[in-house]
Formats: sequence, structure tokens, C-alpha cells
Amino acid sequence: MFVKICGINSAEALDAAVSSGADAVGFVFAESPRRVTPQQAAELTAALPAGIAKVAVMLKPSVDQWNEVRDVFHPDWLQTDAPDFAELDVPDNIGRFPVYRDRVSTEFDKEPAELPEHILFEGARSGVGLKPDWDHAAQVARRTCLMLAGGLTPDNVTDAIIHVRPWGVDVSTGVESGPGRKDPAKIAAFVAAAREAEGAHGI
Repeated sequence: MFVKICGINSAEALDAAVSSGADAVGFVFAESPRRVTPQQAAELTAALPAGIAKVAVMLKPSVDQWNEVRDVFHPDWLQTDAPDFAELDVPDNIGRFPVYRDRVSTEFDKEPAELPEHILFEGARSGVGLKPDWDHAAQVARRTCLMLAGGLTPDNVTDAIIHVRPWGVDVSTGVESGPGRKDPAKIAAFVAAAREAEGAHGI
């Protein structure tokens, strides 16, 4: 189970994600209470332990915006809307998390014959805690490596994992004490619950 803590914007939040055993940390470069600059993200992750992935989270970035993030932050993955990738120069050594929003994306309404190797599947809007349809997510998760996002919390992530059987889970608002303020205790509880579900149910 790949566990990502998104919307990191402080050393305290980053330390909590790392110490809790998260697999990836996400940094938002789009309009959001969690937004950071490429330089801030680079400084925060300068001493990030090996094995923890850095994810650049963007929304319809311009070519120049992406190039700055790529060249200053040096992410391991880029997460942005699926159509955005056609316009951007993403090197082969940077993984891709194309974002699809449940019941909004025409790609999923038409159930395409082929899906990318990895996708992020979330609710109708990013970064506001909207939960997608877990039944729909479960169908898609049988066809690709699906990272489930949207509306997840320490209290419901176990049920989500059992229901959807995703490749990974992603949380942001569900581990905050207020908009953009990560709660270390909630981060630890979320990661622990995800690991427990993975172990107890053989997922």
C-alpha cells in the first residue's frame, strides 16, 4: 500500500510524514492554502531520506511553471490532470500521476479501453475533501494502479482500502487541524490505519 501525505508546507508536517512511514510527500504548486514555491519545496526536502518520493502537485500548469518546478524542486512524480501531460516535457525519470475526477472526467464516463499505468482517482474537486464513489473507484482499481484520494481520514481509510482495494491512498485535508495546517497526530493515525488494513486484509 503506497501512502502519500499531500499538501506538505512546513518542516513539522514533513517530519510527521517521514516519521510515520509515509511512502511519498506531495507539494502543491497550484492555488491552495497549501501552496508552496519550488524553492520552498526544495529547501524542505533537502534532507529527505532516501526511499520517500517527492510529488509535485499541479493543476493545468503552464510550460514555464512546470519547467521551474522540474528544475528547482526535482520531483520524483508529477501529479496533474491527465490532459496536461500532452503539453509538458516530463523526463522519463519522473513518474506520472494523471488525475481523474470521479463522474466528471469524460475519460471515465466512457470507460476507456486503456488506462495509464498509474492514476490518481478523486472526487469532483481537488483539495476540499470530496469523496469519490468508492464502487466506481473499485471498478477502475481492477484495471490499473489506482491511488485513491478525496475525503479520506484516519477514521475511514481502513474501510476505503477494504472496499476499493487501491494500489495507494492519498490524504491532505483529512489530516489537518485547519486549512493548510497539518496535524502530526492525524498523519500518524492515517498511516497506521492504512498499514493495519493492508496487513490484516492481505491487500
